[in-house]
Amino acid sequence: MSNGDVEPDWLVWGREIQAIAQTGLAFTRDPYDRERYEMLRALAARVMAAHTGAPVRRIEDLFAAQEGYATPKVDVRAAVFDGAGRLLMVRETLDGGRWTLPGGWADVNVTPAESAVKEVREESGYVARVRKLAALWDRTRQGHPATPFSCAKLFYVCDLAGGAPATSIETSGVGWFARDAVPADLSLGRVLPRQVARMFAHYHDPALPTDFE
Repeated sequence: MSNGDVEPDWLVWGREIQAIAQTGLAFTRDPYDRERYEMLRALAARVMAAHTGAPVRRIEDLFAAQEGYATPKVDVRAAVFDGAGRLLMVRETLDGGRWTLPGGWADVNVTPAESAVKEVREESGYVARVRKLAALWDRTRQGHPATPFSCAKLFYVCDLAGGAPATSIETSGVGWFARDAVPADLSLGRVLPRQVARMFAHYHDPALPTDFE
């Protein structure tokens, strides 16, 4: 499956142009090449702006903030199960108050698994213990709503280890859901229904190999 199968060509091309420009700016020592890479970055911003309606300047600032070799961003998600086999989910304060697995961007100086545990504590009040890495999925290939940057999503199956329900600045609700009672109003930018289904599969069959791609 190519990226174009799930995303429009303009987004794929714009993302690639931005990545080439970012990496070029990170390594070039030639002032003329730097100017060319900056022009490429500006071109990528214009492509994005033309198809999204966002101000060009805002996208240029977003791209300019990215430095170093262009690599995918890392998002972590924790599928925490209680003793009854129910899945922990949180209601986002953004995105229309939809439900998702606790998670977010991986933090610097901690492992992705530690980041997942941290997100659970901050977003739900519960303490999680990681059991396994259940999936490492490319965000684009999964069919999430389009974004400017490439992203790798890591899903961990976790056991409940303590804590009590508590909302945060990012969440307005905390709940436990059986497999047949998962909310329909999911935050699709964060988690998809079939991803949730796979987490239940991994919980019930710990021997399943890690999903990828």
